[in-house]
Amino acid sequence: MRNALTTQNFRPFNLTKKSRPGETVIQSLLFIAGVLSIIITVTLVYELGKEALLFFNNSDVTLAKFFGTTEWQPGVGKYGIWPLVTSTLITSLIAMLISLPLGLSAALYLSEYASPKARSILKPILEILAGIPTVVYGFFALLFVTPLLQSILGKDNIEVYNMLSAGLVMGIMILPLISSMSEDAFSAVPRPLREGAYAMGATKLETSLQVVLPAALSGIGAAIILGISRAIGETMIVAVAAGSGPNFTFNPFQAAETMTGNIARISGGDLSYGSIDYTSLFAIALMLFLVTLALNLISQYIVQRFREQYE
Repeated sequence: MRNALTTQNFRPFNLTKKSRPGETVIQSLLFIAGVLSIIITVTLVYELGKEALLFFNNSDVTLAKFFGTTEWQPGVGKYGIWPLVTSTLITSLIAMLISLPLGLSAALYLSEYASPKARSILKPILEILAGIPTVVYGFFALLFVTPLLQSILGKDNIEVYNMLSAGLVMGIMILPLISSMSEDAFSAVPRPLREGAYAMGATKLETSLQVVLPAALSGIGAAIILGISRAIGETMIVAVAAGSGPNFTFNPFQAAETMTGNIARISGGDLSYGSIDYTSLFAIALMLFLVTLALNLISQYIVQRFREQYE
């Protein structure tokens, strides 16, 4: 009797028609934030392309000179972009060769091997590196790393300004980014995957490398993408330690100027609007944007291709 009464009096709530002004406001703010981010991105690309177009519209500039020559001095009619591109890629490659294995190893240790007490001590110490100003890294590369390399390899073999020391220190700078994001990705792997591996007789190392690492590949890929973008866009370290003149070379022991270093050096002088030196800055920036975009697309394709999904 009591159950029948309860069933008759029960009226389910119609949640869809209930007004939720707070949730509506939050949804609106999130929508506005998304739209603003798109508008800002489109505006940046538009302004960059518009100013870069002034450079390419110059009668003396051709795509053949831009992509087919290896000397960059727009003021005297030399428009080959490759010295700046190769030095940027070389310093970024050196940085990733340092930061990627060290960052992944540190992240794997913190996630799979370190005790909670050790993790609470080591992770903040590692992340302190992310708070150091990049100009400090630049002088560290110039005043400590370069003399150290010269003492090992010989002063005649490595120049005072060189791409190797700049790349090495950039790798140290990116290390906290790679390790922190990768450690978060490792920690997000479902625990039943580890327990299943242990139940099958796998060791901790086998579980870490053959189960946890593939499962966290999407997060690791995001860390790598951000690391590459950070390395390519870094300015102060390469401006201080890599050199201040375009040099088409693949020798990391020599000085060479990167795209960001060239923009920082040229924009610090007196430039008149519309001059070839002024518009060349936007051409370099557009090239920097395209290189970063291409590397990001390639990295995303690799992550999507080899990512393992679990239900």
